[in-house]
Amino acid sequence: MVASQVKRAFKYRSYPTDAQAVELSRTFGCVRKVYNLALQARTEAWTLRRERVTYNATSALLTGWKKTEDLAYLTEVSSVPL
Repeated sequence: MVASQVKRAFKYRSYPTDAQAVELSRTFGCVRKVYNLALQARTEAWTLRRERVTYNATSALLTGWKKTEDLAYLTEVSSVPL
């Protein structure tokens, strides 16, 4: 006899207020920017020097990016998702 498996799925939907939607949009935009910068840094390090960039090194890069004038807006969102 073969045991059957029951698979379940749940769908959730949120209805943020206008202020929450703005904050979510800003946060997701910053997360996307940080992801792309980190990906670029890791790709360049591997391509040019065959060097891996660790999580700690990426975190240090993020701290540096936040201190630049062009990316100072990254300090306006929570650091947890970044």
